Amino acid sequence: MNDKPDQPGEEEEKEELEESSLLSHLIELRSRLMKAAGTVLVIFVPFAVYADIVYNIVADPLKRQLPQEWSMIATSPVSTFLTPFKTAFFAAVIVAMPMVIYQAWAFVAPGLYKREKKVALPLVLSSILLFYAGGAFAYFVVFPLVFGFLVGTTPQDVAMMPDIREYLSFVMVLIFVFGIAFEVPIAILMLVGAGIVSPDSLGRKRPYVLLGAFTVGMLLTPPDMISQTLLAIPMYVLYEIGILMARIMIKKREPAAD
Repeated sequence: MNDKPDQPGEEEEKEELEESSLLSHLIELRSRLMKAAGTVLVIFVPFAVYADIVYNIVADPLKRQLPQEWSMIATSPVSTFLTPFKTAFFAAVIVAMPMVIYQAWAFVAPGLYKREKKVALPLVLSSILLFYAGGAFAYFVVFPLVFGFLVGTTPQDVAMMPDIREYLSFVMVLIFVFGIAFEVPIAILMLVGAGIVSPDSLGRKRPYVLLGAFTVGMLLTPPDMISQTLLAIPMYVLYEIGILMARIMIKKREPAAD
């Protein structure tokens, strides 16, 4: 038997290898972050040039619902200058999301097996599409209904004049909330694929998921039934779609295992 402990020189070589490996990972991470940030910056520049147009597009769902004698206001002296640029920046982040997700994928991919890459890549692409689908659903469906409801319930002697800064925060939060909510099928596939849950166990939790969806809608949307329902119902439908996709995935695995 030769169970001699490592010599001091060998231990130093191991430490140097570990340090060099960690350093290379940090350099790679910095490179990916810089590429993602650079993409956002490149998209932000033209958006900033036409910041007023970008803000008008974002504000259009509310402006369509306001009567002609009503208008949006700015309660801060710098809001009229900063808010359009903030809108342009958030819009640039949303447009650059595919590149941001790709850089994250490129950083993680070398550590995955070939089989894992084949599964993960479609999930990454699907998550991008679902995020945009959620944002589009919020902009084209939820905002007109919510703002129409809020304007319609305004007392007769009160003029609804939202602050542009508060409106931007409200809109961007809802867009990201709906974008993330539409990722439910991807989350289910990842959990089932990892063996953490099964489609049958998820099916038995339907009543709790439905209640949870309405609770999330109540917490993350304005205090009205329309926006809460418009977030809860798609989340539950996507939950059912995720279960169906997970069952299909398992059925395809069984012949391969045999």
